[in-house]
Order: sequence, then structure tokens, then C-alpha cells
Amino acid sequence: MSQIQSFSPAGTTTLGPYSPAVAYGNMVFTSGQIPRTAAGVIVADSIEAATQQVLENLRDVLASAGCTPQDVVKTTVFMQDLADFEGMNKTYAKFFGDHRPARSTVQVAKLPASARVEIECIAFKR
Repeated sequence: MSQIQSFSPAGTTTLGPYSPAVAYGNMVFTSGQIPRTAAGVIVADSIEAATQQVLENLRDVLASAGCTPQDVVKTTVFMQDLADFEGMNKTYAKFFGDHRPARSTVQVAKLPASARVEIECIAFKR
């Protein structure tokens, strides 16, 4: 029996051969989430709307693994343009509230589906 478990929210599909989340012991590792709705539409109206969709997707992935955003200990934010940092950061801060996971933010050349932002995280399952 493998110690690694895969998790996926009901009704979701990925853009490639990977799991939305895997758990090893009490640690849950999510794949990067982009601003893609359940209908497959990329939210690109604004960086705030895109970030909100990414965080909602992340919340759903965490829930499938028995976690909440309050269980997140580390995030990595990938952005196509760091000029969008302020809008992403405001939406991110509102989502996490007083909870402050460790975070890295990096600019990348391109993201899947031409998304403007992608976020992955590590959570500790209580």
C-alpha cells in the first residue's frame, strides 16, 4: 500500500497527467492552480478576478484532501507580470485573512492556458 494519496475535487479535470493534490502523511501538496472555472473558461477580466478564481480552485483542491486554507503553511505564486503584484496581493490577503502562510512570488515567462497567475501550496493536515 502506497503512503501517497491523490486527491481531486469532484468534477474537475486537469490540463495534464498530474493530481491536483497528493498527501504524504499529514502533508498535502497541491499542483499549481490557474484561473480556470469548472466549465474550462480562463478568468482574465482582471488580476484580482483571476487571483480570486485561483484561490477558490485552491480551496476546492484543499477540501478534497480534508484541509482548509487555514492549514496552508507555504504558497508559491507564479505571475506572468510582477506589475500585477499589487492586485494579486490584495486579493490574496483578503482570502487568507489573518492567516499568513510563508510565500514566494516569482515572475515566469508563460503559464498554462496563458493564465496571468498560478498558485500552489503545501498544507498540514490536522
